[in-house]
Amino acid sequence: MAYLTLSRDGKRFLGHRDKKEVHDLKNEKTGPNGCGIHDIIRADQAVGFISDTLDEARKAKYPPCVKCIGPANPS
Repeated sequence: MAYLTLSRDGKRFLGHRDKKEVHDLKNEKTGPNGCGIHDIIRADQAVGFISDTLDEARKAKYPPCVKCIGPANPS
């Protein structure tokens, strides 16, 4: 289950509410073509997941960011 959040603290995975995309904060890509986690949080578009796992994000219909997680796995 996804919930709105204003912080990245203590989280491994963070979703972008409008784009429906999940990011791995331990592998975040920064820079001009990066993930833009700070922008997502500032725009009130960040969601966390009750069980902070990639599997939980997928259950909530958030596919992975190709920059920090890689291409979606069909399974």
